[in-house]
Amino acid sequence: MSNDAPKQKTVAENRRARFDYFLEDNIEAGIQLLGTEIKALRDGRANIAESYVSPEGNEMVLINADIPPYKMANRFNHEPRRHRKLLLHRRQIDKLMAAVQRDGRTIVPIRLYINEAGKAKLEIALAKGKKLHDKRETSAERDWQRDKARLLRDKG
Repeated sequence: MSNDAPKQKTVAENRRARFDYFLEDNIEAGIQLLGTEIKALRDGRANIAESYVSPEGNEMVLINADIPPYKMANRFNHEPRRHRKLLLHRRQIDKLMAAVQRDGRTIVPIRLYINEAGKAKLEIALAKGKKLHDKRETSAERDWQRDKARLLRDKG
């Protein structure tokens, strides 16, 4: 492994997103957090599985993401499922809002991580929902890849 590789610590991942949606544009967004929230994230505690991003006014907000209370914070702790503002450029916000309103797309969080500078970042993607037959196709393709790898390993 080279020393040039980025040192990102993944805190939470939304694995279900790739199964439920066709993911298109990936965007890195900052998150406006409280002190106890970033401490809980550095402990590696968060869940973005059933969360989504929604426009509120002129900004984007992460809804339903669960960052559990920080153990050492006592009465100064945060609300675990509060709405958190995403930090994006105006052009990115306008593009996302247009896609949601015009094309009926969804904005899905894919991964929550802490970057090299120690800042919490959220990778979001514009997504289009999959129908049931698309999900079956994805599942069949995954099963075939697994079987193919097993056959090659056994015979080769």
